[in-house]
Amino acid sequence: ELDKNEPQNIAKAIKELNLKYAVITSVTRDDLPDFGAEHFKQTIEQTKKLNPNVKIEVLTPDFKDNDECIKMVVETPLDVFNHNIETTRTLHKTIRPQADYDRSLSVLYKAKKFNPKLKTKTGLMVGLGESFDDIREIFKDLVKIECDIMTIGQYIQPTKNHVKVVRYYEEEEYKELEKIAKEIGIKYTFFAPLARSSYRAAEVFT
Repeated sequence: ELDKNEPQNIAKAIKELNLKYAVITSVTRDDLPDFGAEHFKQTIEQTKKLNPNVKIEVLTPDFKDNDECIKMVVETPLDVFNHNIETTRTLHKTIRPQADYDRSLSVLYKAKKFNPKLKTKTGLMVGLGESFDDIREIFKDLVKIECDIMTIGQYIQPTKNHVKVVRYYEEEEYKELEKIAKEIGIKYTFFAPLARSSYRAAEVFT
């Protein structure tokens, strides 16, 4: 069951912590008719009401690419809409069989389309067997949909039952990828071994 008090409780926690930037996320809620979109909406609105100066970023599931659900979230006082593409087109069916590469791109595209003032963001895990050419394809796809921000970090195998790490990237490779991304047109890049979705998130606004 959804906790109906959660939006207000999150808003209160952000106030008590005196946060200037908040990243709000959730597990995937495909069990709900709106995939959790209304809950995100209420959480954003309650947070902004109690903390008018806070910058808000959400990291959402794909809402099954439902227009109304995406609109419900992005037509709020939101600053950054983040949906992680996670892996390359070539590896998507293996690594994320319940997701879809083009659907994730569509979600990011629609978020910007429905609210052009919004910054859009995505993240990628590396070390799963992708090539630099595969990653270049993502950069190009993201520029086409005007995605503003990207994070890249090393995939770390959480349990023995999860996909194994193919290799660990060197520091210089992150720098090289950052250079390629900038050349292709990604505005804000945060690439590092332990970079995750909220890594240095507030720096875009400072």
